[in-house]
Formats: sequence, structure tokens, C-alpha cells
Amino acid sequence: MDSDPKAAGAENSRGRTSAEEFRRLYDAVFPVLFRVAYRIANSKEAAEDLCQESFFRLYEKNMVFPNPEEAKYWLIRVVKNASLNYAKRKERERKAYQKAFREDTRQEETGEGLLVKKETQVEVQLALDKLPENLRMALILKEYTEMNYKEIGNVLGISEGNVKVRVFRARERLAALLKGGANVS
Repeated sequence: MDSDPKAAGAENSRGRTSAEEFRRLYDAVFPVLFRVAYRIANSKEAAEDLCQESFFRLYEKNMVFPNPEEAKYWLIRVVKNASLNYAKRKERERKAYQKAFREDTRQEETGEGLLVKKETQVEVQLALDKLPENLRMALILKEYTEMNYKEIGNVLGISEGNVKVRVFRARERLAALLKGGANVS
């Protein structure tokens, strides 16, 4: 345990993280967690809820970490897993809804510029969804969290070199998918 009382996860005399320490960790890590959750769940409201739930789990379990970075990595893993579960659940719900109601999924046009922007976002999200999970997660963490390769490696439990390879491969496959290479594997 660090002797630094300001370290996230440091215990006070009752064995609990102080409110000030918890708030400091929250303020430092929430933006990163939100970006991860938003890119996976594709919903701001869901991303906020998933982030809040991760901090609640940290507090509820009264987890103590040797330093703020370890707490950050643990929270990112929790948010990543919760977001993946949320996205899978939403996809199952969407498919069930479409099957039951034969819903038309075309977007209403509200202006050419807005339409092009929305279509591009949808295309990128669909292409991201087609990537294998190990490549998709490395790319999402690299592009949307401002984390370096070493930090991503800590979150994913792989080496820094492996992160670089995954990000490179993910970018290649994503580019191929966006150019229309439907059979990219």
C-alpha cells in the first residue's frame, strides 16, 4: 500500500476510502470511462449509467488499490464488460422487436448534411461491430480514451506490443470494411 494518503483507494482509519479520495478518483477517471462506455453502448444515457454503476461497485465492494492507476484500470475493465453486455442485450432486443413488428429501419431525412453525418457514423459503428472483439476493444480504447498502449495493455491484460498489433490490424480491417470489403476477416 502506498504511504501517500492521496492515492486513490487509500484507506482511512476505518478501512474505507474517504469521500475526498473517492471524489478525486471519480473526477479523474469518469471522462475516460464515459468515452469507453459510449463507444461500446452507443448511448449517452446508457454510458452514464454504466459509469455510475462501476463506481457504485467500487464503493460497494470497498475495494482498495495500491495506486490510482490500478483503480482506473479496474474501473475501465468493469465498464468495458458492462458495456459489452449492454450492447449485446440491446441488439437482442432490437432483433426481437424488428421480428415482432417488422419495423422499417430507414432513417428519416432531415437535411443533407445531417443525413451524411449520421450515415457516416452508422457506417463506422457497423464496421466497428464487424471487427473481432479483441481488435475492436483495442481500437476503441486507443481512439476514444486517449490512453497510451501501455495503459490499454493493462486494461486488456496483454502486452504493449500486442496492443500495437491489434490496433494496427483493427485499423486495417476497419478501413477495408469502410471501403466495401465485405469479406474482410
